[in-house]
Amino acid sequence: MGNPWNTRPPRPPGDRPDRRRPSRAPAPHEERPAGGSRDELRLYGLNAVQAVFAHRPEAIRKLYLVESRIPALKSLLAWCVKQRVGYRVVEEGDLDRLAASTHHEGVVADVLKAEPLPVADWLRALPERQPVAALWLDGVGNPHNFGAILRSAAHFGVAGILLPRDSTLALSGAAARVAEGGAEQVPLVRMGNPENAIAQLRGAGFTLAATVVRGGDDLFAASLPQRLVYVMGAEGEGMDTRLAAACDQRLSIPGTGAVESLNVAAATAVFLAQWRAAR
Repeated sequence: MGNPWNTRPPRPPGDRPDRRRPSRAPAPHEERPAGGSRDELRLYGLNAVQAVFAHRPEAIRKLYLVESRIPALKSLLAWCVKQRVGYRVVEEGDLDRLAASTHHEGVVADVLKAEPLPVADWLRALPERQPVAALWLDGVGNPHNFGAILRSAAHFGVAGILLPRDSTLALSGAAARVAEGGAEQVPLVRMGNPENAIAQLRGAGFTLAATVVRGGDDLFAASLPQRLVYVMGAEGEGMDTRLAAACDQRLSIPGTGAVESLNVAAATAVFLAQWRAAR
């Protein structure tokens, strides 16, 4: 195949009756994590925070919660006490300001960011002789769509989210909340030069499939390989034409035509469901 890039430019509170309840204290009003560290991320939502605690508790730096969430978070609070990680019981409005959202579900946490893996490291860690699916996100930027994609990816067992080297897409509090814990299940992978990345993926046995609104093979009739990378285009603008030309397949989701297309998050769920059904 030609190279299109060359042709176009202690115990939790409440366990002992004599233990004093954590005092209420005014929450800070900063929108960035406490201390303003660029290495930290402010997460909110019960499942998002519990997922970090389950998979990488050492990343938790500070916790804020309303009193009604204490029973659901007893294990996390006990861990915070043991590890000397600060936490505060605050009012609902304090969490609204901390999360810059009312969708925090009574808990906010400042955590260390998980840096994307280099593509070579990710490939080496993949299981051998097993079906593997990955998602290449080309220009996807909406955090709610990204969160929904992460949720679907976790549900269907996607091995990784591949990000172009110049992509500004990163996990945010909004995306993690929408992902409902999926952000801790699916690693982000940073690729290098697109030509090299494609060669690395093909060398590892992957087929690349461009997902297009029209003009592709019917997804439900196509033969899907054991190792597959779905390349998902940006909302509105679609996929880079050079990238689409470099892919091995072009796939479309057939529909009634009553609407132009599904949004990228809904389409991703359909593509992943069909890959899982074909296994």
